Amino acid sequence: QVQLVESGGGLAQPGGSLRLSCAASGFTFSSYSMSWARQVPGKGLEWVSGILPDGTVTSYADSVKGRFTISRDNAKNTLYLQMNSLKPEDTALYYCAKSFGYSIATLPKEYDYWGQGTQVTVSS
Repeated sequence: QVQLVESGGGLAQPGGSLRLSCAASGFTFSSYSMSWARQVPGKGLEWVSGILPDGTVTSYADSVKGRFTISRDNAKNTLYLQMNSLKPEDTALYYCAKSFGYSIATLPKEYDYWGQGTQVTVSS
């Protein structure tokens, strides 16, 4: 069965960095776009970034553009999110998600599988 397992979250200081990973299994990872999304309790899900199956095209929410970098290693079936210059407003539960198909999905209805999430807290 499809599994997405995030890791790498934790506590970081403002201006600091974290690298999230998402280990995928149970499907042909290299055939699907993948995304990162985040959620703060009491707020809706926010799409953060997405990447095409071959990694040639990436896309970012305006709130993280220039600070976060999405990447993937299809040989390792792993998705990454490098987060630099972290801000307190980046505090959230971060999820990786699998798209239904080739295109980068930005809406929750366009994903068919999610991980369990990894908590990122940015605080001094």
